[in-house]
Amino acid sequence: MLELGKAACFFFCIASLYEAAIHAFFVPGTRWEQRLVLATLRLAWAAYVCFMSGLLFKLPLRSNPDRDQRLTSTLPVRLFFWSSACIVVLFAASWYLADLGQEAAPFISSRYHPQ
Repeated sequence: MLELGKAACFFFCIASLYEAAIHAFFVPGTRWEQRLVLATLRLAWAAYVCFMSGLLFKLPLRSNPDRDQRLTSTLPVRLFFWSSACIVVLFAASWYLADLGQEAAPFISSRYHPQ
């Protein structure tokens, strides 16, 4: 029963991280400030879900082989750390590239004039 609970919590952890990543990048018609706020809130929710899943993974039962692990070394928490780092790096890169594209647009469009 514990293994089934671990699997369900881990799936919920993956789903909340997926939702955070989708709302960080794929919300059409929003500015980056709005996406940053929404992504931060969704990432905070994913952190809560992942840390609660991590507590289930280290539940102190005799039948649990992972009961002596630290909370930060459980699978859901490690997945959260890695995925949140990737989301932050990709968000910063998309913000930089979008800003670079907006600044370079007048120069790019004025260089090519078909006749």
